[in-house]
Amino acid sequence: MRIFLAVAGTLVLCTASATAQSPDSTRTDSLRRARLPVADSVPQVPRCVAEGPVDPARAAADSVCLNRRDAVSWAVERNPQIQAAVEQVAQARARRVQGVAIPDPQFDYTVGDAKGVFGSGAAKDKIVEGVMTIPFPDKFRLRGRIGRADIGATEAGLASLRQIIASQTSQTYDSVLVALARQRILLQVKALAEDFLAKTEARFRAGSTPRLDVVKAQVDLAQVTNDLIATERDADNARASLNRLLNRPLGRPLGLADTLAVPPELPPLASLEAMALQARPELAGLEHQQLGAKAVTSLAKEYWLPDIIFGLGKNYADPGPGIITTGVAFPLPVFFWQHNKGEIAEARHRELELAANVQDLRAQIAQDVRVSYATAATALRQVIFIRDQLLPSAREAYRIASVSYGLGGSSALELLDARRALRDAENQYADALAAANIARADLSRAIATSLDGAGSGGSHGR
Repeated sequence: MRIFLAVAGTLVLCTASATAQSPDSTRTDSLRRARLPVADSVPQVPRCVAEGPVDPARAAADSVCLNRRDAVSWAVERNPQIQAAVEQVAQARARRVQGVAIPDPQFDYTVGDAKGVFGSGAAKDKIVEGVMTIPFPDKFRLRGRIGRADIGATEAGLASLRQIIASQTSQTYDSVLVALARQRILLQVKALAEDFLAKTEARFRAGSTPRLDVVKAQVDLAQVTNDLIATERDADNARASLNRLLNRPLGRPLGLADTLAVPPELPPLASLEAMALQARPELAGLEHQQLGAKAVTSLAKEYWLPDIIFGLGKNYADPGPGIITTGVAFPLPVFFWQHNKGEIAEARHRELELAANVQDLRAQIAQDVRVSYATAATALRQVIFIRDQLLPSAREAYRIASVSYGLGGSSALELLDARRALRDAENQYADALAAANIARADLSRAIATSLDGAGSGGSHGR
């Protein structure tokens, strides 16, 4: 009987409305609008299609369409921080050249027993002499080793920075995607809110709905519109951040070819931890620093080795031939304890410091991998749960509430609550997808290797 009265009330409403339809078409339209597609990913904005490699020279000034992989490759190549690190490597190479360079010869002009400055007037001696001092040959070898260690450490820092920029670019790419997904969700919610407001106004004119329901529908539409404005700002800011990483003007148009998707399962933790301990450039950088520190210690211990001196001079006040001077300069290490307790002790303690840093860094890397792995695994479980449990339930609840409201069996407040729950579930799913992909990118940074090449335990994609 209750269903019959509800249907009858709906028929009266449709007859009295200015935009009346037949009872069958009204019911069919309500069911059609209430039916929500069940998909494995959040609603996506129309995406661009990347056509082959992107020319950086053209893309720096024009609109460009990038997938995630191309964006990462481009950022690693053109990011200003990377360019600065490349210059630091060049500086290290220049320091090595200077470290093994032969000292410049010294030119001396000496005037003896002169009445004036620089030999003006009579002078007994006018000696011109050139002298070259060559350090002990083994010192060149050790300085070269120190220079190579400096280059290796700087190159390791460059590799580490590239991995950080790649991770940041991938995460920022996903932040743009989630901002666009939220915008798309709000556009759909706004369309539903406008449709709900039109239905509520029609029922109010027919006398079956109080004025309060119309006000609630208007307030709900205004809130959705306001949220949509904020989402547009978030999308612009996220796109500007991605342009900055790509070394493009912040306001340039940028299209994304990829969409948010559920990432595949993670490889075992033990294999990733072992991979990180082998591939992290920070460890390689410390190892190069250790080699350099050992060379510094050896060089400090050679303070007593002699330097070779070559000289050629001529006294122009003496009509005789020029004089060739050769010799060896031996330092006299009388105060040897100053060296042992000074630069040699400093170099030895530097070696011990680096050894402790290596031990601590290995523990930090292992902890970094474990934390990143836990974050990625948790995010993956959450996105699967939302996709398989929460989102279908929210969609079904909204479908039932919408059909019931169309038949007069539920209130406007119940329908609004169901739609807010669906909107929250869609936003949670978009956030969870972004969090899962961002956590996966951070895990790739932690192991210094792409997870795509590290193996996988399967896929959650349908």
